[in-house]
Amino acid sequence: MAITFGKVLTKVFGSRNDRLLKRYQRMVMQVNAVEPRVAAMTDEQLRVRTAELRAGLTPPKAGGQAAMRPLEALPEAFAIIRESMDRNIGIRQIFNPEEPFDSKQLTGAALRAYEEVQRQIVETGQSWEKVEIPLVLYDAVRELYPESRPPFRARCFDVQLIGGLVLYEGKIAEMATGEGKTFVAPLACFMRILQAMHCQVVTVNDYLVRRDANWVRPAFEALGMTVGYIQSEMEPGGDTRRHEYNCDITYGTNSEFGFDFLRDNMKERRELQVQGPLDFAIVDEVDSILIDEARTPLIISGAAHDDAPKYRAADEVARKVMELNKPWSAVEKAVDAAKRAIKAAEGDEEKSKGDKAAIEAARNRGAEAQKQLEEAEKRKEGLTQYFEVELDRKSVHLTHEGIAAAQEFAGVGSFFVGNNMEWPHLMEQAMRAHVVYELDKDYVVERGPKGELEVTIVDEYTGRKMVGRQWSDGLHQAVEAKERVPIKQETQTLATVTLQNFFKLYEALAGMTGTAQTEAEEFSKIYRLDV
Repeated sequence: MAITFGKVLTKVFGSRNDRLLKRYQRMVMQVNAVEPRVAAMTDEQLRVRTAELRAGLTPPKAGGQAAMRPLEALPEAFAIIRESMDRNIGIRQIFNPEEPFDSKQLTGAALRAYEEVQRQIVETGQSWEKVEIPLVLYDAVRELYPESRPPFRARCFDVQLIGGLVLYEGKIAEMATGEGKTFVAPLACFMRILQAMHCQVVTVNDYLVRRDANWVRPAFEALGMTVGYIQSEMEPGGDTRRHEYNCDITYGTNSEFGFDFLRDNMKERRELQVQGPLDFAIVDEVDSILIDEARTPLIISGAAHDDAPKYRAADEVARKVMELNKPWSAVEKAVDAAKRAIKAAEGDEEKSKGDKAAIEAARNRGAEAQKQLEEAEKRKEGLTQYFEVELDRKSVHLTHEGIAAAQEFAGVGSFFVGNNMEWPHLMEQAMRAHVVYELDKDYVVERGPKGELEVTIVDEYTGRKMVGRQWSDGLHQAVEAKERVPIKQETQTLATVTLQNFFKLYEALAGMTGTAQTEAEEFSKIYRLDV
Protein backbone atom coordinates (compact mmCIF):
# COMPACT_ATOMS: atom_id res chain seq x y z
CA MET A 1 0.00 0.00 0.00
CA ALA A 2 2.80 2.38 1.00
CA ILE A 3 4.66 1.66 -2.25
CA THR A 4 1.54 2.38 -4.31
CA PHE A 5 0.93 5.63 -2.43
CA GLY A 6 4.58 6.63 -3.00
CA LYS A 7 4.21 5.96 -6.73
CA VAL A 8 1.09 8.15 -6.85
CA LEU A 9 2.94 11.02 -5.10
CA THR A 10 5.88 10.67 -7.50
CA LYS A 11 3.49 10.75 -10.47
CA VAL A 12 1.77 13.90 -9.19
CA PHE A 13 4.76 15.86 -7.91
CA GLY A 14 7.63 14.18 -9.82
CA SER A 15 10.76 12.55 -8.37
CA ARG A 16 13.27 14.62 -6.41
CA ASN A 17 15.54 14.59 -9.47
CA ASP A 18 12.70 15.92 -11.65
CA ARG A 19 11.96 18.71 -9.17
CA LEU A 20 15.63 19.73 -9.01
CA LEU A 21 15.88 19.78 -12.80
CA LYS A 22 12.79 22.02 -13.01
CA ARG A 23 14.41 24.45 -10.57
CA TYR A 24 17.61 24.46 -12.62
CA GLN A 25 15.61 25.02 -15.81
CA ARG A 26 14.04 28.11 -14.24
CA MET A 27 17.54 29.38 -13.38
CA VAL A 28 18.69 28.72 -16.97
CA MET A 29 15.76 30.81 -18.20
CA GLN A 30 17.05 33.67 -16.02
CA VAL A 31 20.54 33.25 -17.51
CA ASN A 32 19.09 33.34 -21.04
CA ALA A 33 17.10 36.47 -20.18
CA VAL A 34 20.32 38.27 -19.19
CA GLU A 35 22.25 37.02 -22.23
CA PRO A 36 21.30 39.82 -24.72
CA ARG A 37 22.51 42.49 -22.27
CA VAL A 38 25.78 40.64 -21.65
CA ALA A 39 26.33 40.02 -25.38
CA ALA A 40 26.09 43.78 -25.97
CA MET A 41 29.13 44.42 -23.70
CA THR A 42 32.60 44.91 -25.14
CA ASP A 43 35.50 42.70 -23.98
CA GLU A 44 36.65 45.49 -21.64
CA GLN A 45 33.15 45.98 -20.19
CA LEU A 46 32.92 42.23 -19.46
CA ARG A 47 36.25 42.42 -17.60
CA VAL A 48 35.09 45.39 -15.54
CA ARG A 49 31.73 43.82 -14.72
CA THR A 50 33.45 40.59 -13.64
CA ALA A 51 35.67 42.57 -11.26
CA GLU A 52 32.57 44.31 -9.84
CA LEU A 53 30.80 40.97 -9.24
CA ARG A 54 33.94 39.58 -7.63
CA ALA A 55 34.19 42.54 -5.26
CA GLY A 56 30.47 42.35 -4.46
CA LEU A 57 30.47 38.62 -3.70
CA THR A 58 33.68 38.58 -1.62
CA PRO A 59 33.03 38.85 2.13
CA PRO A 60 34.99 41.60 3.92
CA LYS A 61 38.20 40.34 5.58
CA ALA A 62 36.97 41.40 9.01
CA GLY A 63 33.96 39.08 8.65
CA GLY A 64 30.35 39.91 7.94
CA GLN A 65 28.26 39.48 4.80
CA ALA A 66 29.22 40.14 1.19
CA ALA A 67 27.48 43.04 -0.54
CA MET A 68 25.65 40.69 -2.94
CA ARG A 69 23.96 37.32 -2.47
CA PRO A 70 25.25 34.55 -4.77
CA LEU A 71 21.79 33.69 -6.14
CA GLU A 72 21.27 37.32 -7.18
CA ALA A 73 24.53 37.40 -9.12
CA LEU A 74 24.34 33.86 -10.54
CA PRO A 75 22.29 34.48 -13.74
CA GLU A 76 24.54 37.34 -14.84
CA ALA A 77 27.72 35.45 -13.83
CA PHE A 78 26.75 32.37 -15.86
CA ALA A 79 25.83 34.58 -18.82
CA ILE A 80 29.23 36.32 -18.63
CA ILE A 81 31.30 33.14 -18.56
CA ARG A 82 29.19 31.58 -21.34
CA GLU A 83 29.74 34.73 -23.44
CA SER A 84 33.47 34.72 -22.74
CA MET A 85 33.77 31.06 -23.73
CA ASP A 86 31.86 31.68 -26.95
CA ARG A 87 34.06 34.67 -27.81
CA ASN A 88 37.50 33.50 -26.73
CA ILE A 89 37.36 29.75 -27.33
CA GLY A 90 35.08 29.93 -30.35
CA ILE A 91 34.63 33.14 -32.38
CA ARG A 92 38.22 34.36 -31.86
CA GLN A 93 39.41 31.30 -33.84
CA ILE A 94 38.61 33.21 -37.05
CA PHE A 95 42.04 34.88 -36.54
CA ASN A 96 43.83 31.62 -35.80
CA PRO A 97 46.15 30.97 -38.78
CA GLU A 98 45.61 27.23 -38.32
CA GLU A 99 41.82 27.43 -38.80
CA PRO A 100 40.28 27.64 -42.33
CA PHE A 101 38.14 30.80 -41.96
CA ASP A 102 37.14 32.47 -45.21
CA SER A 103 36.84 36.25 -44.60
CA LYS A 104 34.95 36.64 -47.93
CA GLN A 105 31.85 35.49 -46.04
CA LEU A 106 31.87 38.83 -44.19
CA THR A 107 30.42 42.04 -45.63
CA GLY A 108 30.17 45.74 -44.79
CA ALA A 109 31.11 46.83 -41.26
CA ALA A 110 31.98 43.27 -40.19
CA LEU A 111 34.50 42.87 -43.03
CA ARG A 112 36.06 46.29 -42.26
CA ALA A 113 36.32 45.32 -38.59
CA TYR A 114 37.97 42.01 -39.51
CA GLU A 115 40.55 43.76 -41.72
CA GLU A 116 41.25 46.35 -38.99
CA VAL A 117 41.92 43.63 -36.40
CA GLN A 118 44.19 41.80 -38.84
CA ARG A 119 46.11 45.06 -39.42
CA GLN A 120 46.54 45.52 -35.65
CA ILE A 121 47.89 41.99 -35.31
CA VAL A 122 50.46 42.59 -38.08
CA GLU A 123 51.52 46.13 -37.10
CA THR A 124 51.57 45.85 -33.28
CA GLY A 125 52.60 42.23 -33.00
CA GLN A 126 49.63 41.49 -30.72
CA SER A 127 48.60 37.87 -30.40
CA TRP A 128 45.35 36.92 -32.12
CA GLU A 129 44.35 35.41 -28.76
CA LYS A 130 44.55 38.79 -26.95
CA VAL A 131 43.60 41.46 -29.49
CA GLU A 132 40.35 43.41 -28.87
CA ILE A 133 37.54 42.40 -31.24
CA PRO A 134 34.61 44.77 -32.03
CA LEU A 135 31.06 43.65 -31.20
CA VAL A 136 29.99 43.90 -34.83
CA LEU A 137 32.42 41.10 -35.69
CA TYR A 138 31.17 38.84 -32.88
CA ASP A 139 27.60 39.33 -34.10
CA ALA A 140 28.53 38.65 -37.73
CA VAL A 141 30.26 35.35 -36.90
CA ARG A 142 27.23 34.28 -34.84
CA GLU A 143 25.03 34.86 -37.89
CA LEU A 144 27.42 32.87 -40.10
CA TYR A 145 27.59 30.00 -37.61
CA PRO A 146 24.31 29.94 -35.66
CA GLU A 147 24.98 26.44 -34.25
CA SER A 148 27.48 26.12 -31.41
CA ARG A 149 30.05 23.87 -33.02
CA PRO A 150 33.85 24.12 -33.07
CA PRO A 151 36.02 25.67 -34.24
CA PHE A 152 34.22 29.03 -34.55
CA ARG A 153 31.57 28.72 -31.80
CA ALA A 154 31.75 27.61 -28.17
CA ARG A 155 28.46 28.73 -26.60
CA CYS A 156 27.30 26.39 -23.83
CA PHE A 157 23.96 24.68 -24.40
CA ASP A 158 21.20 25.04 -21.81
CA VAL A 159 21.72 21.46 -20.62
CA GLN A 160 25.39 22.27 -19.99
CA LEU A 161 24.34 25.28 -17.91
CA ILE A 162 22.24 22.86 -15.82
CA GLY A 163 25.35 20.70 -15.36
CA GLY A 164 27.28 23.79 -14.24
CA LEU A 165 24.57 24.67 -11.71
CA VAL A 166 24.65 21.13 -10.30
CA LEU A 167 28.42 21.32 -9.83
CA TYR A 168 28.29 24.83 -8.38
CA GLU A 169 25.88 23.63 -5.68
CA GLY A 170 28.29 20.84 -4.68
CA LYS A 171 26.47 17.90 -6.27
CA ILE A 172 27.31 15.19 -8.80
CA ALA A 173 26.14 15.59 -12.39
CA GLU A 174 25.56 12.38 -14.33
CA MET A 175 26.80 13.25 -17.82
CA ALA A 176 27.74 10.81 -20.54
CA THR A 177 30.97 11.12 -22.51
CA GLY A 178 30.49 13.68 -25.29
CA GLU A 179 27.95 15.81 -23.41
CA GLY A 180 30.53 18.49 -22.73
CA LYS A 181 32.06 17.92 -19.30
CA THR A 182 34.95 20.17 -20.37
CA PHE A 183 32.41 23.00 -20.79
CA VAL A 184 30.57 22.35 -17.56
CA ALA A 185 33.38 22.49 -14.98
CA PRO A 186 34.46 26.08 -15.87
CA LEU A 187 30.90 27.37 -15.34
CA ALA A 188 30.86 26.21 -11.72
CA CYS A 189 34.45 27.31 -11.13
CA PHE A 190 33.74 30.84 -12.38
CA MET A 191 30.98 31.34 -9.84
CA ARG A 192 33.12 29.94 -7.01
CA ILE A 193 36.05 32.19 -7.98
CA LEU A 194 33.74 35.21 -7.76
CA GLN A 195 33.14 34.12 -4.15
CA ALA A 196 36.89 34.21 -3.43
CA MET A 197 37.47 30.44 -3.58
CA HIS A 198 40.38 28.61 -5.20
CA CYS A 199 39.13 25.89 -7.56
CA GLN A 200 40.82 22.61 -8.41
CA VAL A 201 39.61 20.44 -11.29
CA VAL A 202 40.63 16.79 -10.95
CA THR A 203 40.88 14.74 -14.12
CA VAL A 204 42.33 11.36 -15.02
CA ASN A 205 45.75 11.91 -16.63
CA ASP A 206 48.40 14.52 -17.38
CA TYR A 207 47.41 14.87 -21.04
CA LEU A 208 43.77 15.75 -20.24
CA VAL A 209 44.93 18.07 -17.45
CA ARG A 210 47.08 20.07 -19.87
CA ARG A 211 44.53 19.97 -22.72
CA ASP A 212 41.55 21.11 -20.62
CA ALA A 213 43.48 23.86 -18.83
CA ASN A 214 44.84 25.30 -22.08
CA TRP A 215 41.39 25.04 -23.69
CA VAL A 216 39.54 27.10 -21.04
CA ARG A 217 42.39 29.52 -20.26
CA PRO A 218 41.50 32.18 -22.91
CA ALA A 219 37.92 32.52 -21.57
CA PHE A 220 39.12 33.15 -18.01
CA GLU A 221 42.11 35.35 -18.85
CA ALA A 222 39.81 37.60 -20.90
CA LEU A 223 37.86 38.20 -17.66
CA GLY A 224 40.95 38.87 -15.54
CA MET A 225 41.25 35.38 -14.02
CA THR A 226 44.08 32.86 -14.12
CA VAL A 227 44.23 29.14 -15.00
CA GLY A 228 47.09 26.79 -14.10
CA TYR A 229 47.81 23.08 -14.22
CA ILE A 230 50.05 20.57 -12.43
CA GLN A 231 52.16 18.00 -14.29
CA SER A 232 54.00 15.04 -12.79
CA GLU A 233 57.39 16.20 -14.11
CA MET A 234 57.17 19.54 -12.22
CA GLU A 235 59.59 19.70 -9.30
CA PRO A 236 57.79 18.70 -6.07
CA GLY A 237 57.55 21.68 -3.72
CA GLY A 238 59.11 23.99 -6.34
CA ASP A 239 58.22 27.53 -7.44
CA THR A 240 56.51 26.27 -10.62
CA ARG A 241 53.97 24.26 -8.59
CA ARG A 242 53.43 27.16 -6.19
CA HIS A 243 52.73 29.48 -9.15
CA GLU A 244 50.22 27.04 -10.68
CA TYR A 245 48.41 26.61 -7.34
CA ASN A 246 48.20 30.38 -6.93
CA CYS A 247 45.99 30.54 -10.04
CA ASP A 248 42.21 30.90 -9.61
CA ILE A 249 41.70 27.45 -11.18
CA THR A 250 44.26 24.65 -11.08
CA TYR A 251 43.86 21.46 -13.13
CA GLY A 252 45.59 18.25 -12.02
CA THR A 253 45.26 14.53 -11.33
CA ASN A 254 44.09 13.15 -7.99
CA SER A 255 47.54 11.73 -7.22
CA GLU A 256 49.34 15.03 -7.87
CA PHE A 257 46.94 16.96 -5.62
CA GLY A 258 47.13 14.25 -2.96
CA PHE A 259 50.93 13.98 -2.92
CA ASP A 260 51.31 17.78 -2.82
CA PHE A 261 49.01 17.77 0.22
CA LEU A 262 51.22 15.16 1.93
CA ARG A 263 54.44 17.00 1.05
CA ASP A 264 53.00 20.28 2.35
CA ASN A 265 52.13 18.63 5.66
CA MET A 266 55.75 17.51 6.03
CA LYS A 267 57.06 21.06 5.60
CA GLU A 268 58.52 22.82 8.65
CA ARG A 269 57.05 26.26 7.85
CA ARG A 270 53.87 27.44 6.17
CA GLU A 271 55.73 29.60 3.64
CA LEU A 272 57.40 26.46 2.24
CA GLN A 273 54.03 24.92 1.34
CA VAL A 274 52.79 25.18 -2.25
CA GLN A 275 49.19 23.95 -2.47
CA GLY A 276 47.21 26.61 -0.63
CA PRO A 277 43.64 26.21 0.68
CA LEU A 278 41.42 23.25 -0.29
CA ASP A 279 38.34 25.34 -1.12
CA PHE A 280 36.47 23.69 -4.00
CA ALA A 281 37.17 20.63 -6.17
CA ILE A 282 35.39 19.21 -9.18
CA VAL A 283 36.25 15.53 -9.77
CA ASP A 284 35.90 14.09 -13.27
CA GLU A 285 35.07 10.34 -13.43
CA VAL A 286 33.99 10.81 -9.82
CA ASP A 287 32.74 7.22 -9.36
CA SER A 288 36.15 5.82 -10.29
CA ILE A 289 38.11 8.15 -7.97
CA LEU A 290 35.78 8.50 -4.98
CA ILE A 291 34.32 4.97 -4.96
CA ASP A 292 36.52 2.46 -6.85
CA GLU A 293 39.87 3.94 -5.76
CA ALA A 294 38.62 5.52 -2.51
CA ARG A 295 40.64 3.27 -0.20
CA THR A 296 43.80 3.56 -2.30
CA PRO A 297 46.50 5.03 -0.06
CA LEU A 298 48.87 7.71 -1.34
CA ILE A 299 52.18 7.01 0.41
CA ILE A 300 55.40 9.01 0.70
CA SER A 301 58.29 6.79 1.74
CA GLY A 302 61.76 7.56 3.01
CA ALA A 303 64.92 5.60 3.72
CA ALA A 304 64.89 3.45 6.85
CA HIS A 305 67.92 1.65 8.35
CA ASP A 306 70.60 0.18 6.12
CA ASP A 307 70.13 -3.53 6.88
CA ALA A 308 71.79 -5.01 3.76
CA PRO A 309 74.13 -7.34 5.77
CA LYS A 310 71.14 -8.80 7.65
CA TYR A 311 69.28 -9.57 4.40
CA ARG A 312 72.38 -11.28 2.97
CA ALA A 313 72.80 -13.35 6.15
CA ALA A 314 69.10 -14.38 6.09
CA ASP A 315 69.45 -15.27 2.39
CA GLU A 316 72.37 -17.62 3.13
CA VAL A 317 70.38 -19.33 5.89
CA ALA A 318 67.31 -19.64 3.60
CA ARG A 319 69.41 -21.36 0.91
CA LYS A 320 70.65 -23.93 3.46
CA VAL A 321 67.12 -24.59 4.77
CA MET A 322 65.90 -25.11 1.19
CA GLU A 323 68.76 -27.57 0.60
CA LEU A 324 67.66 -29.55 3.67
CA ASN A 325 64.07 -29.55 2.42
CA LYS A 326 64.94 -30.87 -1.09
CA PRO A 327 64.09 -34.57 -0.34
CA TRP A 328 60.68 -33.54 1.05
CA SER A 329 60.05 -31.17 -1.91
CA ALA A 330 60.88 -33.94 -4.44
CA VAL A 331 58.43 -36.38 -2.80
CA GLU A 332 55.79 -33.65 -2.49
CA LYS A 333 56.07 -33.02 -6.26
CA ALA A 334 55.59 -36.76 -6.88
CA VAL A 335 52.49 -36.77 -4.64
CA ASP A 336 51.03 -33.76 -6.51
CA ALA A 337 51.78 -35.35 -9.90
CA ALA A 338 50.09 -38.62 -8.88
CA LYS A 339 47.00 -36.77 -7.60
CA ARG A 340 46.74 -34.85 -10.88
CA ALA A 341 47.09 -38.11 -12.85
CA ILE A 342 44.25 -39.70 -10.82
CA LYS A 343 41.98 -36.70 -11.51
CA ALA A 344 42.85 -36.81 -15.23
CA ALA A 345 42.09 -40.53 -15.43
CA GLU A 346 38.73 -40.00 -13.72
CA GLY A 347 37.93 -37.24 -16.20
CA ASP A 348 38.90 -39.41 -19.18
CA GLU A 349 36.69 -42.23 -17.86
CA GLU A 350 33.67 -39.90 -17.62
CA LYS A 351 34.24 -38.57 -21.16
CA SER A 352 34.51 -42.06 -22.72
CA LYS A 353 30.70 -42.67 -22.56
CA GLY A 354 30.36 -46.40 -23.43
CA ASP A 355 33.72 -46.89 -25.18
CA LYS A 356 34.83 -49.94 -23.18
CA ALA A 357 38.43 -49.90 -24.42
CA ALA A 358 38.85 -46.21 -23.51
CA ILE A 359 37.22 -46.74 -20.11
CA GLU A 360 39.51 -49.70 -19.38
CA ALA A 361 42.60 -47.68 -20.41
CA ALA A 362 41.55 -44.75 -18.18
CA ARG A 363 40.98 -47.10 -15.22
CA ASN A 364 44.41 -48.66 -15.71
CA ARG A 365 46.03 -45.20 -15.76
CA GLY A 366 44.10 -44.31 -12.61
CA ALA A 367 45.21 -47.50 -10.85
CA GLU A 368 48.85 -46.87 -11.83
CA ALA A 369 48.65 -43.28 -10.54
CA GLN A 370 47.07 -44.50 -7.28
CA LYS A 371 49.96 -46.95 -6.85
CA GLN A 372 52.48 -44.14 -7.43
CA LEU A 373 50.64 -41.97 -4.89
CA GLU A 374 50.80 -44.68 -2.22
CA GLU A 375 54.52 -45.23 -2.86
CA ALA A 376 55.22 -41.46 -2.63
CA GLU A 377 53.21 -41.17 0.60
CA LYS A 378 55.28 -44.03 2.10
CA ARG A 379 58.57 -42.32 1.13
CA LYS A 380 57.28 -39.16 2.81
CA GLU A 381 56.98 -40.87 6.20
CA GLY A 382 60.70 -40.87 6.91
CA LEU A 383 61.37 -37.30 5.70
CA THR A 384 61.37 -33.96 7.53
CA GLN A 385 59.44 -30.91 6.26
CA TYR A 386 61.28 -27.67 7.04
CA PHE A 387 58.76 -25.13 5.65
CA GLU A 388 55.15 -24.89 4.49
CA VAL A 389 53.97 -22.96 1.42
CA GLU A 390 50.63 -21.23 0.75
CA LEU A 391 50.89 -20.21 -2.92
CA ASP A 392 47.48 -18.52 -3.05
CA ARG A 393 48.58 -16.15 -0.25
CA LYS A 394 52.21 -15.98 -1.44
CA SER A 395 53.38 -16.93 2.06
CA VAL A 396 56.02 -19.34 3.43
CA HIS A 397 56.31 -20.43 7.08
CA LEU A 398 59.14 -22.39 8.71
CA THR A 399 58.03 -25.49 10.59
CA HIS A 400 59.32 -26.22 14.12
CA GLU A 401 62.16 -28.25 12.58
CA GLY A 402 62.81 -25.48 10.06
CA ILE A 403 63.16 -22.87 12.82
CA ALA A 404 65.58 -25.12 14.73
CA ALA A 405 67.71 -25.66 11.62
CA ALA A 406 67.68 -21.95 10.73
CA GLN A 407 68.75 -20.98 14.24
CA GLU A 408 71.66 -23.42 14.00
CA PHE A 409 72.76 -22.14 10.57
CA ALA A 410 72.47 -18.50 11.72
CA GLY A 411 74.55 -19.24 14.82
CA VAL A 412 72.71 -16.68 16.95
CA GLY A 413 70.99 -18.96 19.45
CA SER A 414 67.22 -18.54 19.74
CA PHE A 415 65.41 -16.27 17.25
CA PHE A 416 62.98 -15.21 19.97
CA VAL A 417 65.22 -13.50 22.53
CA GLY A 418 67.08 -10.18 22.80
CA ASN A 419 68.50 -8.70 19.61
CA ASN A 420 67.48 -11.73 17.52
CA MET A 421 63.76 -10.84 17.43
CA GLU A 422 63.97 -9.56 13.83
CA TRP A 423 65.25 -12.89 12.52
CA PRO A 424 61.81 -14.55 12.11
CA HIS A 425 60.69 -11.66 9.86
CA LEU A 426 63.96 -11.68 7.90
CA MET A 427 63.69 -15.45 7.41
CA GLU A 428 60.06 -15.29 6.30
CA GLN A 429 60.87 -12.69 3.62
CA ALA A 430 63.98 -14.59 2.48
CA MET A 431 61.98 -17.84 2.15
CA ARG A 432 59.21 -16.03 0.24
CA ALA A 433 61.79 -14.55 -2.13
CA HIS A 434 63.18 -18.02 -2.94
CA VAL A 435 60.03 -20.15 -2.93
CA VAL A 436 57.16 -17.93 -4.09
CA TYR A 437 58.60 -15.08 -6.20
CA GLU A 438 59.92 -16.15 -9.61
CA LEU A 439 62.45 -14.42 -11.86
CA ASP A 440 60.98 -13.25 -15.23
CA LYS A 441 57.46 -13.75 -13.87
CA ASP A 442 57.10 -11.65 -10.73
CA TYR A 443 60.17 -9.54 -11.40
CA VAL A 444 63.10 -9.03 -13.77
CA VAL A 445 66.75 -8.19 -13.14
CA GLU A 446 68.12 -5.45 -15.40
CA ARG A 447 70.50 -2.52 -15.35
CA GLY A 448 69.17 0.70 -13.86
CA PRO A 449 69.93 4.33 -14.83
CA LYS A 450 73.27 4.19 -12.99
CA GLY A 451 74.34 0.97 -14.72
CA GLU A 452 73.88 -1.25 -11.65
CA LEU A 453 71.82 -4.43 -11.75
CA GLU A 454 68.52 -4.02 -9.94
CA VAL A 455 65.23 -5.86 -9.35
CA THR A 456 62.20 -4.40 -11.18
CA ILE A 457 58.70 -5.59 -10.22
CA VAL A 458 56.41 -6.90 -12.98
CA ASP A 459 52.71 -6.03 -12.60
CA GLU A 460 50.82 -9.31 -12.18
CA TYR A 461 47.75 -7.98 -14.06
CA THR A 462 49.30 -6.09 -17.00
CA GLY A 463 52.73 -7.69 -17.31
CA ARG A 464 54.31 -4.22 -17.41
CA LYS A 465 57.50 -3.35 -15.56
CA MET A 466 56.84 -1.09 -12.55
CA VAL A 467 60.02 0.98 -12.61
CA GLY A 468 60.80 2.76 -9.34
CA ARG A 469 58.38 0.67 -7.26
CA GLN A 470 59.45 -1.56 -4.36
CA TRP A 471 57.78 -4.33 -2.37
CA SER A 472 57.37 -3.35 1.26
CA ASP A 473 58.41 -4.89 4.61
CA GLY A 474 61.84 -5.93 3.34
CA LEU A 475 60.57 -8.31 0.64
CA HIS A 476 62.27 -6.26 -2.09
CA GLN A 477 65.58 -6.41 -0.25
CA ALA A 478 65.16 -10.18 0.24
CA VAL A 479 64.66 -10.66 -3.53
CA GLU A 480 67.72 -8.48 -4.20
CA ALA A 481 69.74 -10.68 -1.81
CA LYS A 482 68.43 -13.79 -3.60
CA GLU A 483 69.55 -12.42 -7.01
CA ARG A 484 72.83 -11.15 -5.49
CA VAL A 485 72.36 -7.59 -6.83
CA PRO A 486 73.11 -4.43 -4.77
CA ILE A 487 70.58 -4.17 -1.92
CA LYS A 488 68.74 -0.84 -1.70
CA GLN A 489 67.90 0.76 1.58
CA GLU A 490 64.57 -0.37 3.00
CA THR A 491 61.91 2.36 2.98
CA GLN A 492 59.54 3.48 5.69
CA THR A 493 56.23 5.37 5.40
CA LEU A 494 56.64 9.06 6.19
CA ALA A 495 53.16 10.26 5.21
CA THR A 496 50.00 8.62 3.88
CA VAL A 497 46.37 9.48 3.13
CA THR A 498 43.59 7.66 1.28
CA LEU A 499 41.83 9.40 -1.61
CA GLN A 500 38.59 9.23 0.37
CA ASN A 501 40.01 11.08 3.36
CA PHE A 502 41.87 13.59 1.17
CA PHE A 503 38.78 14.70 -0.79
CA LYS A 504 36.77 15.01 2.42
CA LEU A 505 39.13 17.84 3.40
CA TYR A 506 37.75 20.20 0.73
CA GLU A 507 35.31 22.86 1.88
CA ALA A 508 33.10 22.04 -1.10
CA LEU A 509 33.20 19.07 -3.49
CA ALA A 510 31.42 18.25 -6.75
CA GLY A 511 31.82 15.68 -9.50
CA MET A 512 30.70 14.37 -12.85
CA THR A 513 30.58 10.98 -14.53
CA GLY A 514 28.47 8.95 -16.92
CA THR A 515 27.51 6.36 -14.29
CA ALA A 516 26.78 8.15 -11.02
CA GLN A 517 23.23 6.94 -10.29
CA THR A 518 24.31 3.37 -9.53
CA GLU A 519 26.56 4.63 -6.69
CA ALA A 520 24.20 7.37 -5.49
CA GLU A 521 23.69 5.78 -2.07
CA GLU A 522 27.45 5.47 -1.44
CA PHE A 523 28.06 9.08 -2.50
CA SER A 524 25.39 10.23 -0.10
CA LYS A 525 26.58 8.14 2.87
CA ILE A 526 30.32 8.68 2.51
CA TYR A 527 30.60 12.19 1.07
CA ARG A 528 27.10 13.67 1.57
CA LEU A 529 26.96 14.28 -2.18
CA ASP A 530 23.67 14.21 -4.08
CA VAL A 531 23.52 12.81 -7.60
